[in-house]
Amino acid sequence: MAMAWLQRMLTKGGGNFVSTVTSSPHSRFFSKSSNPYVVKVGILEFLNGIGKGVESHAAKLESEIGDFNNLLVTRTLKLKKLGIPCKHRKLILKYTHKYRLGLWRPRAEPVKA
Repeated sequence: MAMAWLQRMLTKGGGNFVSTVTSSPHSRFFSKSSNPYVVKVGILEFLNGIGKGVESHAAKLESEIGDFNNLLVTRTLKLKKLGIPCKHRKLILKYTHKYRLGLWRPRAEPVKA
């Protein structure tokens, strides 16, 4: 029954149906074209982007880990040995994973709470 309805829609009124499906459905949700993200990301910018008190460990991470690429591959045991609490370790590891996948980037201006 549904297949017959779909065939009828495509053959009789298919022009409008196909054009609405193939047009960009998410274009109405993104109104700003400016780039609100930081171009150069370092450890300090990354931790400030996470927020939630994690930025208090910036000096310790910069001195022990060094650069941002090393932070992206750091494991939980290394963070634990540096004395970072469990909740902050989880946040750092969660956001480094998202950053590696390209799903999250720190914003240029901090989010107002």
